[in-house]
Amino acid sequence: MPVNNYHPSAEDLRQAHKIFLEKEPRDLFYRVATELIELAIVGKTKLTLSDSLAVLLQTWNKAYYQFRPHHFDNKHFQEINYLVQKYAEELITGFRNRSILSFTDRDEDKVNRVFKAFEEVLGPTGAAKSLHLLAPRFFPLWDRKIAKGYGLAMRRTGMNANRYCSFMNIAHIQSKKLQGTTLAQENNLLKLLDEYNYCHSKGWI
Repeated sequence: MPVNNYHPSAEDLRQAHKIFLEKEPRDLFYRVATELIELAIVGKTKLTLSDSLAVLLQTWNKAYYQFRPHHFDNKHFQEINYLVQKYAEELITGFRNRSILSFTDRDEDKVNRVFKAFEEVLGPTGAAKSLHLLAPRFFPLWDRKIAKGYGLAMRRTGMNANRYCSFMNIAHIQSKKLQGTTLAQENNLLKLLDEYNYCHSKGWI
């Protein structure tokens, strides 16, 4: 990266969004993921929440599985299923309807615990992707390049929960600055901030 502007304006996000859509066709996976998770939550698909998350992680988090000895096997699916069943109520009823603007120090213990559990199964990037899908306006997206750009270079798997909380604090501050803008009223700021960060990590802006 590094990120040149830690407090992007609404116009910065609009420009990054345009560039992102022009250069990143995988945004389709995000739209599909978001809709499938929503359908699973309200019971309008035969797929379970675990099914929806697992299927989509194989495409959206494909790079992670290139380095796993057994890739995406039945054992890994069972691990994901266990995570979802264990934390579904907490995530869906506790975080899904919340905004990053509501994040406070009081949330950090819960976020640390949940993130660590997901990270140990899915890695730090996969954990953030999964939590974001389950609560898209509360949990921000990140990857290794983005984390490093914000001075939060990832450590080994299982050791990044505190750094993710720090990243949530940054996203909270960024979102607070944009609160009240038309952009914030019409879009998910966490998704737009991720596009902005991603474009920086690719050198597109």
